[in-house]
Amino acid sequence: MALYRIADPRFGALIDEAAGFETLAEDFAFTEGATWHPAGRHVTFTDIPNSRIHRWVAATGETVVLRDPSNMTNGMTYDREGRLLMCEHAASRVSRLEADGTIAVLADRWQGSELNSPNDIVVDDSGAIWFTDPLYGREAETGVTREPGLPFRALWRIAPDGALGLIADDFDAPNGLCFSPDRTRLYVNDSKRKHIRVFEVDGNGGASGGAVFAETLDPDGSLGRGSPDGMKVDAAGNVWCAGPGGIHVFDPEGVLLGVVLTPQFPANFCFGGDDLRTLFICAGTTFVRLTLARAGHPIFTPR
Repeated sequence: MALYRIADPRFGALIDEAAGFETLAEDFAFTEGATWHPAGRHVTFTDIPNSRIHRWVAATGETVVLRDPSNMTNGMTYDREGRLLMCEHAASRVSRLEADGTIAVLADRWQGSELNSPNDIVVDDSGAIWFTDPLYGREAETGVTREPGLPFRALWRIAPDGALGLIADDFDAPNGLCFSPDRTRLYVNDSKRKHIRVFEVDGNGGASGGAVFAETLDPDGSLGRGSPDGMKVDAAGNVWCAGPGGIHVFDPEGVLLGVVLTPQFPANFCFGGDDLRTLFICAGTTFVRLTLARAGHPIFTPR
């Protein structure tokens, strides 16, 4: 099977056409949340329905259980100190794994009401945490069936002092998000609307704009199922977004360069390896990797 669909000749510079997918672990229910730790040289990812967090260790090639149960954790990332941040579907909260193994709750309520279902998460250079909050953790397949906690689906920010702030509440299903390499842009996708929006981030914790940046389309239906989901940027500022049939890659202006066609729907992924040229992919019931020609961008640099 072909591994790529090329839409623009520039896509060829990003991929290694001689490389193929390598399965690192399998037999999960639904994998998500891949995040690479450069110092630890491991990828942490989740299996949402089984409520576990797993870790694949580069040094040994082994996959171990990190947290069980995990409150059906979905998206994850690291803060500036290298602590794991988690979006817990079943508990409708953002939490942090401390060095002693305890869990600290960072956000779970807004004006007395529960958050809906924190989904994906990023951290800016100030240490502020940005996350999306759709309803997926309140649905049967990816959470615990419950009524919404809030009447809107939003983008949120936890300030360095711990204060929770509402950034935008005009989404249907906000999902994946990522910063541009210079942290001046924040990309946020909306799974139900099948598009990616872009916000301009200021130095005071605010964000403006929110115009549509790109759409993850499948005009002829040949790519298969999928909506915008996990999202990252590479070193050149190209936006990589899970979508129909695989990972859709857009240049910084929103022009589609091509699609990495994955074995199963890729809910999330991350760049990793010592040179950031390995794409680690949560593809359905599997966890796989693929070598690229160009480097991704690190989600954080350990202090």
